[in-house]
Amino acid sequence: RFVAVGAVPELTSRFRGREVLDAGGGLAVPGLVDSHTPPVFLGTREGEFEQRIGGRSYVEIAAAGGGIRSSLEGVRGSTEHLLLAALLPRLDRFLQLGTTTIEAKTGYGLTVADELKGLDVIAAANQAHAVELVATCLGAHDVPPEFNGRPDDWIEIVCEELWPAAATKAAFADVFTESHVFGLDASRRLMESAREHGLGIRMHVDQLTSLGGAELAAELGASSADHLEHVSEHGIAALADRGVQPVLCPLVPLFLGEAQEAPARRMIDAGCAPALSTDFNPGSCYCMSLFEVMSWAALRYRMSAAEALTGTTLNAACTLGLGHELGSVEVGKRADLVLTDLPNHSHLTYELGRNPVQKVIKGGAVVR
Repeated sequence: RFVAVGAVPELTSRFRGREVLDAGGGLAVPGLVDSHTPPVFLGTREGEFEQRIGGRSYVEIAAAGGGIRSSLEGVRGSTEHLLLAALLPRLDRFLQLGTTTIEAKTGYGLTVADELKGLDVIAAANQAHAVELVATCLGAHDVPPEFNGRPDDWIEIVCEELWPAAATKAAFADVFTESHVFGLDASRRLMESAREHGLGIRMHVDQLTSLGGAELAAELGASSADHLEHVSEHGIAALADRGVQPVLCPLVPLFLGEAQEAPARRMIDAGCAPALSTDFNPGSCYCMSLFEVMSWAALRYRMSAAEALTGTTLNAACTLGLGHELGSVEVGKRADLVLTDLPNHSHLTYELGRNPVQKVIKGGAVVR
């Protein structure tokens, strides 16, 4: 943990280090925190990317059997060992890019057994890797194909079987609130049930349409309301009033070919404290770099470098209930630190397309 923060002359007069790391004049920032990722999957979906480049929409591809459902076979047909073997190299890349903590969602199994298998993979990775994972069960990511035409039956299974079992393995539950997956009433039922079983709640809302998901997230007091490209002014006000944090994913509309942007500037002006995330996943954003996210948040949201850094550190940690432990360089907090070769914090957003990380420190130990 950090024991002191201050100027070099003051600290060297008080302490003598057993080991000294020279940052070489570069910028040191807190370990980056990615607060929205579903990294447990096998197989990629570059074919769908090509389809979108050709003009097909995300919803059209999903309706034809692509999207979330196209990733089910990889998880359902794989052992925990195979999924862990696929996840660990991804965590290596997160670490190389300065990310020391991620929120790791399931969501590509969509059976009780396969969602729990995903949570076991996350737990195993947490033991094996320096990146810290906070587990979320995204059992309400979509309606499984075997429940076509009867989504209420899957909702019943999630509420009665999956959430109780997941509560021993995950910190949060999540739902994709959209009219083509889970509407407002279904999402309310799913999230209220998750809370009754002791899970925190996070919600994908207003990503593709202005359904009123932000208002529901505010009503439920969710830990986060994620995406929000189509949030209404009333939804922004509700989030600010209830202190529900937005988690914004600026690379996702770019990756999906969507024109609508999350109104980050209006959220900040309303008093919200947005986090920023990659939403790294096989379908809608195959990118693990929060440095890229910061640059695009500046370009697309008009966020300052300081706001973007806060969104990928302290604000992100707060959405996970870890703001008292992570996200800033303060006495008593865990010593998670990234040493870069950047000359100042404005270069975090100014310089695009290069990894500036020189060293990564997690819990006081150099892990890269």
